[in-house]
Amino acid sequence: MKCLRIYATPDGESHFDEVEIPTGKVPVHPEATPFDVTASYPASRVRFTRIPAGMRQVDWHTVPDRVLTVRLDGAVEYETSDGEVRKIAAGEFALVEDTHGKGHLSRHSPDSQLVLWISLPNGLDEPL
Repeated sequence: MKCLRIYATPDGESHFDEVEIPTGKVPVHPEATPFDVTASYPASRVRFTRIPAGMRQVDWHTVPDRVLTVRLDGAVEYETSDGEVRKIAAGEFALVEDTHGKGHLSRHSPDSQLVLWISLPNGLDEPL
């Protein structure tokens, strides 16, 4: 499973990358067809954010800690400091790790959005 990642290099510039999250077939109960399931990752905080309708662009900013953002509805377009732009639609997710440096821009869809933020102290590097 692929996950879009935003990260900062030591010089403070932000960039995109893709992280491969390994999955394995796991049955949820003995008679069920197995599903693709990832390892478990430690999370320190989970929060929901309602982004109001009409909020179009957020200036350059970083995140306070490594977060997996999951778009429950709406969409966002991220721009990194190297000028690359990527769009995340409802149902998609991104690992945002640019905790220092210039940060990234966020351009939101015109409707309100619900976003799930999951703080991952180790990112997707160290499963439980």
